[in-house]
Amino acid sequence: MTLQVGVGPWPGGPAEWALVHAGDPRLDPELLAAGDRRNVVDRYRYWSMEAIVADLDLRRFSFQVAIENFSHDMNIGSVVRTANAFTAELVHIIGHRRWNRRGSMVTERYQHVLHHETIDAFVAWAEEHQIPLIGIDNMPGSQPLETFALPARCVLVFGQESTGLSEHAQRHCASVLSISQFGSTRSINAGAAGAIAMHAWIRQHVFGA
Repeated sequence: MTLQVGVGPWPGGPAEWALVHAGDPRLDPELLAAGDRRNVVDRYRYWSMEAIVADLDLRRFSFQVAIENFSHDMNIGSVVRTANAFTAELVHIIGHRRWNRRGSMVTERYQHVLHHETIDAFVAWAEEHQIPLIGIDNMPGSQPLETFALPARCVLVFGQESTGLSEHAQRHCASVLSISQFGSTRSINAGAAGAIAMHAWIRQHVFGA
């Protein structure tokens, strides 16, 4: 027996569904009729995608995330999914427009994603919006993420799985931070690094830790 997630159709029939939708236009008539099996938190059950995005937009945090995509990095989907979990303001994808969405678990539908063809285009955008770039990479001269005071408004910038943050991107970062590791491996993948860095921002600016 396969365990189904979510909820089934709203009790009643078409007349009842129409009344419920009329009372709360955030609800999706098709979901009321068919059930809602999406991977969303309970408060968003039966809500339309547009209504969920609008609600998230009212309370997104002021940090953003950027990831380089010059070799079709498989971690991008994971980074987008984590950005959605922590309600990042925006995700920037630098390089190739196409990326593997399997790891995002369709969360890109609820997350604002902006594409930049080149690092220079991304940097120009950041300068126009006066938002500092904070690189995340274990490289010589980087500062420990664990003790760094992250700006309230910033873009956390991640490199690719194999090569890390490009030299071009590094030159434009106000700071480059490393994640402390204690085992034998040289690095952790970009998806894991993204989750750690985003949660570090959450700890500092949401919980005051």
